[in-house]
Amino acid sequence: MKRIKVGMVVFPGFQLLDIAGPKDAFAEVKILSKGECEYEMLTVGTTRGTVQSSSGLTTVPDRTIFDPCPDFDTVIVPGGLGIFDAFDDPALSAWLKDQQKRCRRIAAICNGLFAFGSAGLLDNKVVTTHWMDVPRLAATFPRAKIEPDHIFVQDGNVFTTAGVTAGIDLSLAMIEDDFGRQMALDVAKYLVVYLRRAGGQSQFSPLLESLALPGSQTVMLQQYMLDHLHLEHTVTSLAERAHMSTRNLTRTFTRECGVGPMTFLNNARIDAARRFLEGTELSLREIARRCGYDSMDGFRRVFQRRLNINPAEYRDRFRPDAAAVVTDDDRSEVSRKKVRAPGTGSQKLVLVR
Repeated sequence: MKRIKVGMVVFPGFQLLDIAGPKDAFAEVKILSKGECEYEMLTVGTTRGTVQSSSGLTTVPDRTIFDPCPDFDTVIVPGGLGIFDAFDDPALSAWLKDQQKRCRRIAAICNGLFAFGSAGLLDNKVVTTHWMDVPRLAATFPRAKIEPDHIFVQDGNVFTTAGVTAGIDLSLAMIEDDFGRQMALDVAKYLVVYLRRAGGQSQFSPLLESLALPGSQTVMLQQYMLDHLHLEHTVTSLAERAHMSTRNLTRTFTRECGVGPMTFLNNARIDAARRFLEGTELSLREIARRCGYDSMDGFRRVFQRRLNINPAEYRDRFRPDAAAVVTDDDRSEVSRKKVRAPGTGSQKLVLVR
């Protein structure tokens, strides 16, 4: 029986799917091989006790980074919002440095590679990450060579991936490397996913094609805008921050990004609004505020003009549990339409989501 030991790091605020996706893919190998080969998977916590994921579900790690661990073949670090509190932990950095020397391969899902960067494991490495974190990664770890449109990248024994579900793509590639293409194909069929996903991250984000390249003059400015969408920005204020004239900023930004700074900002605000509508229970008013719109009417007009649908209707269509998330602001977005009352020739006003 061929057994491969995998350590999966968990920290407060980790993305559950980054662990669950690879774990389920690896678990299918034992079933499909009828026990002839398997992955032995252990979770390794960065703290003692239970660890809560970003979705609220908790796990009890099998080990911690402070305990003796078996000799792992592979170590995987997930992403998640909690990575920005955990990635520069000296204890985690030391543990990852040691594992990188001892393991056949180490992998980071999504923005989990920030932990690799803090441990010095990204220097001169070709890597990728979630398209949203590309500017921040470039600014924080300028020696990393970022390929922003890739689903996953291997450089030596360091593997990195794009966001969330890309961890499954990486798992299938590892399964193919470990147990052959047919096994990887069988697992992919069982999970109902592609063995090789076509295209890169640009198919998922309208912003990706206009992100500046690492090390460019504008990447820091892009990250500033993405981090401060709620502020009122103008070409003049952005030029002052970049220590450029407005003319030079517009020319440089457009050359490096393909769009002007205000177009990039407007695209970023719409993109952020979409993510809030799809993945949070925030009211429309709060979403408008966080995305930098000074009024609900302005938010509604821009959103409708860009996507040909109003924010409340967008939430209805693209958030599966939207029926359970109805705020007062959502109700105020209900549109009034004239329809004929059944069985009558008269018209009445009804409220339609």
